[in-house]
Amino acid sequence: MLNIANGIKVTLLSLVVISLAFYVAIDTQHIWLSKVALFEQSLYGLFIITIIFSAHFSRSRFTFLTIIFALFYITINEQLAWSNWVLANQSWLLLSGLFIFALLSQLKERGVISAHGISRVILFGLCGLSAYVWGIAIEVVIEQLNVNQFTSNWNHYLLLEVPILLVSLLLLWRSIVTANLVVVALLISCIVWCLHFYKIIELPWSVTLTVLVSYYLLVVVVESYFFAYRDELTGLPSRRALNQLALSLSNKYSIAVVDIDFFKKFNDSYGHDIGDQVLKLVASKLNTVKKGGKVFRYGGEEFCIVFPRKNTEQILTELERIRLVIANYKMVIRSPKRKTKEQRNNKKNKGSVKKVSVSVSIGVAQKERNTNFEQTFKLADQALYKAKKTGRNKVCG
Repeated sequence: MLNIANGIKVTLLSLVVISLAFYVAIDTQHIWLSKVALFEQSLYGLFIITIIFSAHFSRSRFTFLTIIFALFYITINEQLAWSNWVLANQSWLLLSGLFIFALLSQLKERGVISAHGISRVILFGLCGLSAYVWGIAIEVVIEQLNVNQFTSNWNHYLLLEVPILLVSLLLLWRSIVTANLVVVALLISCIVWCLHFYKIIELPWSVTLTVLVSYYLLVVVVESYFFAYRDELTGLPSRRALNQLALSLSNKYSIAVVDIDFFKKFNDSYGHDIGDQVLKLVASKLNTVKKGGKVFRYGGEEFCIVFPRKNTEQILTELERIRLVIANYKMVIRSPKRKTKEQRNNKKNKGSVKKVSVSVSIGVAQKERNTNFEQTFKLADQALYKAKKTGRNKVCG
């Protein structure tokens, strides 16, 4: 449910951002319309920058999407061998775009210049072929139904509106359940593509693609930031983000270093998958910290909480609360030996579900007059060592 809530939030926020961008573009036409040639000239540079940038940060879906839009733009603006055919077959063009958006939403990020890249180029070609076959199939079906005014209307619905509806619902669902900015960008691309086809967005393609590709570039930058400053497993800010925060702290703050007790033993007993679940659990509980605390994953089973403008006396009660929340939480572990259906249905195996709890030790220190961030952190780490030496599952300052 939390992931779906995040997906809805990310989707709505992205739709608002891109809607505002297009609103500004439409509302300011009187300013830029006479200078539209600037968009046409700069768009090629934007294509190149986005392709290079997205490929460098392993966002191959954006790379391919930008290349496809670049080929489309060149096709409609240059007199290429296939330009007249493409412009004369708008329905095929619309459907090809829809099928490509749907395909990209199902693919994972892979290298562009690789066997995966070659296979995806083939799949894009099959999307175009599928759009062509779909058009022929609909014509055959309508002919079999004896064309009249009613079936003629259905011809249009079956040819375009049904695929538009199905692809849009697929992209909307994927964007909500995955909370993925790339999938949301595909949903936005689909909406813009269809609105342009039905002339609801009446902007030159150079302007529309400038807005759209600029959005792709923005998403790549945002995702790259999170990749660099967020821990992939727990979703918490990483050690690099902690170092960035250290540069902006005032002369009053406290640091708490948190370590999971007996984590190696837990990992050895239940496996690394369960160990990862423990890390996620502890991270989620730490992330409920109050008193203005900022939580980071420092490395391994160690976390760090920074309390700007707080001394240790002001945060000890909150740290104790967090420690108790973690210690009192019962984590369910199923026995890895239950493999067959018979074993799963055997009543004797019902007791193979085991509940365990984990605990954390916490060391805390506040910045003193002559100490910097590294020295304060070391003091907190020494307090953590004291907590572990004196019984674990406690807060020491």
